[in-house]
Amino acid sequence: MPYPVRRKIAAPLLSITTGLLLWLSWPDKGFTPLIFIAWVPLLWAEHHFSGTGRNWNGLKIFGNFFLAMLIWNVLTTWWIWNSTDAGSVIAFCLNALLMAIVLQLFYLTKKKQGSFQGYLALVLYWIAFEYLHLNWDISWPWLTLGNAFAVHPDWVQWYQFTGVLGGSLWVLLVNLVIFQLLKTLWYRDLLLRIRRINAIIISASALFLLILPLFVSLYRYRHYQESGHPVKVAVIQPNIDPYHEKFRGNEAEQLAVLLRLASTVVDDSTSYVIGPETSLPDGIWEDELSMNKSILTIRRWMMPYPRLVMITGLASFKAYSLTERPSPTARKFKDADVYYDAFNSAIEIDSSPDLQVYHKSRLVPGVEKMPYPKIFGFLEKYAIQLGGTSGSLGKQSQRVNFVSPDGMKVAPAICYESIYGAFMSGYIRAGAQFIAVITNDGWWGNTPGYRQHMQYARLLAVEFRKCIARSANTGISCFINQRGDIISQTGWWKEDALTATIYANNRITFYARFGDYIGMVCSFLSISLLVFLAMRKVVGFN
Repeated sequence: MPYPVRRKIAAPLLSITTGLLLWLSWPDKGFTPLIFIAWVPLLWAEHHFSGTGRNWNGLKIFGNFFLAMLIWNVLTTWWIWNSTDAGSVIAFCLNALLMAIVLQLFYLTKKKQGSFQGYLALVLYWIAFEYLHLNWDISWPWLTLGNAFAVHPDWVQWYQFTGVLGGSLWVLLVNLVIFQLLKTLWYRDLLLRIRRINAIIISASALFLLILPLFVSLYRYRHYQESGHPVKVAVIQPNIDPYHEKFRGNEAEQLAVLLRLASTVVDDSTSYVIGPETSLPDGIWEDELSMNKSILTIRRWMMPYPRLVMITGLASFKAYSLTERPSPTARKFKDADVYYDAFNSAIEIDSSPDLQVYHKSRLVPGVEKMPYPKIFGFLEKYAIQLGGTSGSLGKQSQRVNFVSPDGMKVAPAICYESIYGAFMSGYIRAGAQFIAVITNDGWWGNTPGYRQHMQYARLLAVEFRKCIARSANTGISCFINQRGDIISQTGWWKEDALTATIYANNRITFYARFGDYIGMVCSFLSISLLVFLAMRKVVGFN
């Protein structure tokens, strides 16, 4: 077979291999160590096959980048298809396209500036992209490289200093060093002695980069002692079908299931009971909360337990008076010139007369909001349909903890919010002592989706050294300790209630204080580098 033909075949095969390795390394069933070599085939393809003449141009390089990223996206998040076919195809292709653009920028930088600058740019560009993906309207951080260690929180106990972007940096650096080692051993036109010296140096670097963070983490994991005071918490999993039951107007029946299950585990020593997202699905006007039948039912049930606090989810509405300025997400009543907002909310109910409400703020693109509606409004017909309130929901700009009558502060995270470390850090800086995650993970069926979502919460516990009580309507309800260990958990598609004693503390980790500083630094350096390259091109320097 002619050499150029072999190149044409080998490049797509290498790209496919990277996509497969990324998938095979991913939670919750993947073999995590593969993440440290997953990028090597794609790096090899770019190095060995780019810049070899007219038959291998930048467009073909981009095609191979896109192929690798598309395979990773489809095989890892295929479960989105269970909700919408057309919407999932758009999600797969758009995310793969964004990733391929990042890799194409790396290729162009390497071509103009040389190998060292190019590989440095790859690290900067990719982490800057992940940081952007955590903060813009088309946010989808599910495939942030640092999430690969969700099933092994004992490997990344240093996330309390770096967050998951520190894990992404680790993955990229190890892949680059292993790639350089293979490249040194492969080419035979170098002097044998030089090759041996280079191989020894690069091998030592690879071992150092891989082993040192792992050793430090395992040491911290084995010696970490949970801090704080004990709190007995119950989590409830009502297991109500989100497609056929949840939003069909049977709120009283669903509440009865929730309270029946809670009664099996709550006693005088229980401080908190956590219910799942949209436990009260019918929609309640917020100025009528204290008079609502479901809220009054909960209060009556809680009367024998005066110390008990309940946190659960609801759909809520807020009406704007004629003198108030509606929010950008407000909807207009059909029969009046008045506006209102719809929210996916959490509520705290306790012995005090006041009710505390939090509105979900990290909304799922294509589900709870249309990102950049002036640009992507034409895609609204492909939006993922998940029941409940349709259209863009309102949100809350500030992180506000729920505060119990005895002063305990709890961070309420609704579903998708629990994978945003820097976002959640606002609760921790405001004094949250543990995290309550309320979610509904049954949309995707018995697939990796709900399991990945639960595993990602283990990284959140490490980032903040906070215990997590997680209540899922369907999916997995569980307790997670400050090391990221799962203390106990429910099964899939099963009514259940769990109780555990967790530890509440006032600790503020380095990451909680400074957030995604790695992403901010990489973004600044990436923008500076791209501006520099653009200016060089404008003024005509090569």
